[in-house]
Amino acid sequence: MGRNVTRQNPDSHHLADCQNGEERFLILHNDNVNTFDHVIDSLIEICDHDPVQAEQCAFITHHNGKCDVRKGDLETLKPQRDALLNRGLQVTID
Repeated sequence: MGRNVTRQNPDSHHLADCQNGEERFLILHNDNVNTFDHVIDSLIEICDHDPVQAEQCAFITHHNGKCDVRKGDLETLKPQRDALLNRGLQVTID
């Protein structure tokens, strides 16, 4: 009860984890703009999904609002995120 607890800033902890190679997720967000075909083609070309996997991710994103489409370290996911953003898709790394 009388102990002092030091709290770290959660953002600095998250940043440190990313820099240490901890695995993250590339998240595709529903945007109600891009067609299923465009999303599927993008996931196949950029994330190396097979057609069935890309289609499933597109439908999950459409129905749930988001879907994790890749798992990896920040260094691996950043170029894929940037390429998907360049195609007009809404993606984040969590």
